[in-house]
Amino acid sequence: MQAKKIIVTTTENVPGYEVSEYLGLVWGSSVRAKFIGHDILAVLKTIVGGEVHPYTKMTNEARLDVIRRVVENAKRLGADAVIGFKMNSAQVIPGTIEIMGYGTAVKLKKKGKR
Repeated sequence: MQAKKIIVTTTENVPGYEVSEYLGLVWGSSVRAKFIGHDILAVLKTIVGGEVHPYTKMTNEARLDVIRRVVENAKRLGADAVIGFKMNSAQVIPGTIEIMGYGTAVKLKKKGKR
């Protein structure tokens, strides 16, 4: 059996579909802590410039976790899609970052079908 695919979009609609039912807000978050070794590299990068790859990797992994959690929450509600998806980040305590994602879980139907 194939797992149900959930559409995740930043728009308020999905081309070719219309929203048949709003199921509610879904969200996911991930809090990550920095590693002191990466901080040394980051300080050096502020002097010479450039991307701090370990932090880029850390935040990208956190974003993927957040999307996965939003999709899992939408599936629990029986959703076909998450519309209006947004992501933001904030420092929880010094040395940590929270990535938060949220959107509206909906049921869809093909346009023109009753």
